[in-house]
Amino acid sequence: MFGIERNSGRYPLGINPAVLLAAVFLIAYPLFTSDFFTFQIGAYSLILGTIALSLTMLAGYGGMVSIAQMTVAGFAAYLMAILGTNSVGVMGLGWPWWLTVVIAILGAALLSTFIGAIAARTEGIYTIMITLAIAVAFFYFVRQNYVIFNGFTGFAGIKPPTLFGVYWRDPTPFYYLTLAIAAFFYFAVLYGARSTFGLGLQAVRDNPRRVRALGINVFLHRIAAYFYAGLIAGTAGVLLVWFNGRVSPGIVGVDMAIDILVIAVVGGMRAPIGPFLGAIAFVLLENFAIDLIDRERFNTVIGLAFLLVVLFSPDGLLGLWRRMESRIRLPRANVRWGVRANRGDWHPAGSPERM
Repeated sequence: MFGIERNSGRYPLGINPAVLLAAVFLIAYPLFTSDFFTFQIGAYSLILGTIALSLTMLAGYGGMVSIAQMTVAGFAAYLMAILGTNSVGVMGLGWPWWLTVVIAILGAALLSTFIGAIAARTEGIYTIMITLAIAVAFFYFVRQNYVIFNGFTGFAGIKPPTLFGVYWRDPTPFYYLTLAIAAFFYFAVLYGARSTFGLGLQAVRDNPRRVRALGINVFLHRIAAYFYAGLIAGTAGVLLVWFNGRVSPGIVGVDMAIDILVIAVVGGMRAPIGPFLGAIAFVLLENFAIDLIDRERFNTVIGLAFLLVVLFSPDGLLGLWRRMESRIRLPRANVRWGVRANRGDWHPAGSPERM
């Protein structure tokens, strides 16, 4: 799924060369790009991709399409402003940054669990409508509440710490911070999907009635998935508020919630890499589409791109990549490298095992 083919014997070293190239590119990215591309393109894409990854886990592996993942991330961002420090003069309890981060992530996970408790007994369009209603309600609540959330203005002056002599909002350190966290959750989701819990969650997605008949608690599986997704979205929310330096109701608006869904679908929900592909495409369009069209027409461009991808590649950009990869793959590659297709173990050409 992410390039390691243990049994197929497709690659002689067991690792997809494209994955190695991508890893080298991501690590070296700040070395050959400007601060704008490092911060506004690279780091922002990783943050949005991580939030969309939480949706991919719920929808791709659990069959639960939640529109409230941006709400969960935004709640963590608000907790950072309320419990930590800000420059507005409203709230800002001044807690240590490390405690604020922990409470913000756990608070987001608990909110996600609460949303799951409401929506987990529904399926399909009902799950979408319930989570959308929660996202809309939270948006109007923070917009109209001035005592805790400071209403329409929100909070500003929210800064990451200076740790080990490094100010973590500088473009290069912040990019590597987002890259490390995105990679951690990428592999965590990948591992989770192959674990007993992940396999059970996929069984719940495919046939909940049969899984329930086997004695497995479908509701608790879904609740656990929402908690897990909340940890991912909450961590990304902390990065998002450090990225923007502020938080306001606009960050939890319906348009942002829909953007996360678009990113996940356009990238592809069949694998954890899909959300990051969708995030890169989204951020590039968001930053450079205005050179071709008016800013007001940006949503039109996003909508057209969404329709084209859905019509021609239901698996998103990841599906297009896999089609291209299958077409350019040499049919006799396994024989040339001396790999047995069904086992993946290597023997020199002409050895007794190959006879």
